[in-house]
Amino acid sequence: MGSASVADLIEASSGVHFSGRLIDRKQQNGHTRRLMSETENFHKQPFVIGVAGGAASGKTTVCDMIIHQLHDQRVVLVNQDSFYHNLSSEELTQVHEYNFDHPDAFDTEELLSSMEKLRHGEPVDIPKYDFKSYNNNVFPPRRVNPSDVIILEGILVFHDPRVRELMNMKIFVDTDADVRLARRIRRDTAEKARDIATVLDQYSKFVKPAFDDFILPTKKYADIIIPRGGDNHVAIDLIVQHIRTKLGQHDLCKIYPNLYVIQSTFQIRGMHTLVRDAKTTKHDFVFYADRLIRLVVEHGLGHLPFTEKQVTTPTGSVYSGVDFCKRLCGVSVIRSGESMENALRACCKGIKIGKILIHREGDNGQHLIYEKLPSDISNRHVLLLDPILGTGNSAVQAISLLISKGVPEPNIIFLNLISAPQGVHVVCKRFPRIKIVTSEIEIGLNEDSRVVPGMGEFGDRYFGTDDDEQVRPLHSSCSFK
Repeated sequence: MGSASVADLIEASSGVHFSGRLIDRKQQNGHTRRLMSETENFHKQPFVIGVAGGAASGKTTVCDMIIHQLHDQRVVLVNQDSFYHNLSSEELTQVHEYNFDHPDAFDTEELLSSMEKLRHGEPVDIPKYDFKSYNNNVFPPRRVNPSDVIILEGILVFHDPRVRELMNMKIFVDTDADVRLARRIRRDTAEKARDIATVLDQYSKFVKPAFDDFILPTKKYADIIIPRGGDNHVAIDLIVQHIRTKLGQHDLCKIYPNLYVIQSTFQIRGMHTLVRDAKTTKHDFVFYADRLIRLVVEHGLGHLPFTEKQVTTPTGSVYSGVDFCKRLCGVSVIRSGESMENALRACCKGIKIGKILIHREGDNGQHLIYEKLPSDISNRHVLLLDPILGTGNSAVQAISLLISKGVPEPNIIFLNLISAPQGVHVVCKRFPRIKIVTSEIEIGLNEDSRVVPGMGEFGDRYFGTDDDEQVRPLHSSCSFK
């Protein structure tokens, strides 16, 4: 399975970002309102998966296997083949010279219209294209209702950038050319009533050149590449597991627009795999946890307000950029939260950091033991640091303390590595105007209120006070490509 990053845009910027040009205030305010509107709409939309690849590469098989494994989700399949143009009388007389593998053969505008309706919760009628009459008016259309997941499958679904932009995940099915040709001969002779000579002639004239010119170049847009198509069960199982993770995040983000999950990649998944492994040494745990924490901190800083600023570059040119938020501080929840302080200091030189100690056992984390906060914290934006959001009780206590000290609720950004859905519900319902930034959403809590799959006792593992730590060699050979 090709190693690639999985784009999932389950987040939105909290401000207007631009590069190298000055935006006047009216234009900026208008763009801000438009961005907020787009963000609100985004969280109501389904998760769209694009599946591309050459003809007879196994795309439909891959889609069927994904749908079968996602049986507990509402999933619909939309085929690009349904959007072929109807052939004119003149084209029908020379149908064997018509290139069905060219981008112009598809009614992309109609495809975009149907997808937009589905993404906005409207049912659509998908045409059924008849490959004997080359017309979509022979059979009644198929009614497709809005769903949680939409799979868009076709040879050229990655060709048009407007279609690509609709997708949360892009999969390319990569199968050997000889295998695709053999499958095509078998399929076209049985399903489309074509003789072998016609199939081979069409393949040499149109199919292979179109694959080289139009389909293969779109492979670079894929987040995931599946060799051998439907025969690669391991790859499909991994993809379904990842889709389930993203769907859990996506559903929560649709409910709570103040929840931000950083964009997942196989690099991030690889680091999570290491820090979650019970056999990982303390040295490795700290190394990869620090990397993940830095990503979360950087992402959290992106949600702070900024002001416009112009500077003169060494070339004498004027660059219109932004200035960072100055009134900022961190607050760590002792002791696990202290593991995130170094990353924050590395990003914000000289930042003030306060501390809160909350008793977590016996009283559901509701007993405040100690607090030491900056005296002017009410005038600052606050980054609250705690790597694990479990039941949410400790978080509620910490946030309540900050608000009692005069910190406005919208000025609080809660940063953590992993979040249980139960904790997200508790915090977001109680404080709908704070922001939560996390790297992954967990399955939930077990009967002991421990996060699962989780990372174990984060503080013990990070600071080396876990007596059960097992030692093994450093992952010196581990790499992510």
